[in-house]
Amino acid sequence: MGSTGAAIFAFVAGLGGALQIAVQSRLSERVGTFGALACAGVVAAMTAMLVLLYAQRSLNPLGKALSGPTWLLLGGVMSAVIVLSITVAGPRIGVVATTALLICGQFAFATLIDRYGWFGVDQVAIGWPRILGLALLAAGAALTLMR
Repeated sequence: MGSTGAAIFAFVAGLGGALQIAVQSRLSERVGTFGALACAGVVAAMTAMLVLLYAQRSLNPLGKALSGPTWLLLGGVMSAVIVLSITVAGPRIGVVATTALLICGQFAFATLIDRYGWFGVDQVAIGWPRILGLALLAAGAALTLMR
């Protein structure tokens, strides 16, 4: 997949994120917050296993991942945190505000990850345009809380 395909895929995932907030909110009304989290986790795990089996005809990458450094599993843990947070926040503050705050948090932490080169990524300097962008993003996220 080239960079254009990756960009389109990321955009589609963003659309799916908004859908996920709305759906998880309704599911939590039906089965409770933690039931909705567990259901989403099971469906995600089953989907991921099917994709892995289809793409690589093997579950070996799963075993290799689980036998590696523990910190590499943080993505899975954070997936559960994200799903739990949108399940709780969505019905209380709305889909737009939940999405805006989620993205604001992602950008803020991504800036630190880039700045310090955490998790093996290349370091990226933080200049005033980036700080201004983050401040405007935070202001926009705060404004979405107003009804």
